[in-house]
Amino acid sequence: QVQLVESGGGLVQAGESLRLSCAPSRSISRFDPEAWYRQAPGKQRELVAKFSSDGTTNYADSVKGRFTISRDHAKKTMYLQMNNLKPEDTAVYSCVASIVYYNLNSEPVAERSYGQGTQVTVSS
Repeated sequence: QVQLVESGGGLVQAGESLRLSCAPSRSISRFDPEAWYRQAPGKQRELVAKFSSDGTTNYADSVKGRFTISRDHAKKTMYLQMNNLKPEDTAVYSCVASIVYYNLNSEPVAERSYGQGTQVTVSS
């Protein structure tokens, strides 16, 4: 099985920046990144940014103008550039992507894969 692995989280002060990355745990055949989500303690999971089917990007109102979602098809990696971070951005950020890989029987497997998340903490 293949999982998505997020990295780049950490503890920063308000106004600073972080760049999150999302990549598969091993080599895969196809990587179609979909979105970044976040979940703060005691709150529901929130869609932060996503790619639409036509390739355009959409953002939650709370992050518009500050966050940018992007992807590198050659590296099979999705990014979330987060600028001017605020304490309310503190959450676990996770990614979602549709992937195709070959199992031990050399059979193609297509599935939607989720990451475990990376913690982002913004101090005031």
